[in-house]
Amino acid sequence: MDKTCIVINRQYASGGREIARILSERLSIPFYDGRLLQMAAEEYGLSHGVLKDYDEKKMGSLLYSVAVSAGAGSNQQMLPYAIFQAQSETIRRLADAGPCILIGRCADYVLRDHCKFLNVFIYATSMDARVKRAVEVDGVTEKDAISYITKKDRQRKEHYNFHTDKQWGKMTEYDLCLNSSAIGYEACADAIIDALKGI
Repeated sequence: MDKTCIVINRQYASGGREIARILSERLSIPFYDGRLLQMAAEEYGLSHGVLKDYDEKKMGSLLYSVAVSAGAGSNQQMLPYAIFQAQSETIRRLADAGPCILIGRCADYVLRDHCKFLNVFIYATSMDARVKRAVEVDGVTEKDAISYITKKDRQRKEHYNFHTDKQWGKMTEYDLCLNSSAIGYEACADAIIDALKGI
């Protein structure tokens, strides 16, 4: 395998992180999700807690606007852009270091003119499967799972659409779209590995 990276965007609780883990083991390359935040925090001197608060959420949200108008200074106002810049620089540095798997965080947009990569979107048509994963993996209560899933998808979409000129989840934006609840995580990994041969 050459230095081609894999970028995975995903619906919440569709198993994107698990598919990335499977790919990482099979291809012997690292994958980065929340760890990317810690790396950005360490390299740019930003608080990891602040980075986590903004992770894959719309930077121009109503809550953020209220906080700024309530007296936050210009440095605070620029914080979301500094965070996105820190993450973007970290993504490019990781891609330059060798093949890897990058999960979310607008990595496809960040790398669009930087290097070769396979752009994948993972979704799941079975809400039951998504609820089960949210409950078992992230500890979401079953009664709140559907509303939490909806909220997380909305946040990811708003974050992506805010920072890019693309539309999150739109089929034509990706090289490969896979329904994890229909074919399973292992088959998704198989399809991604096969698709890498054409990049």
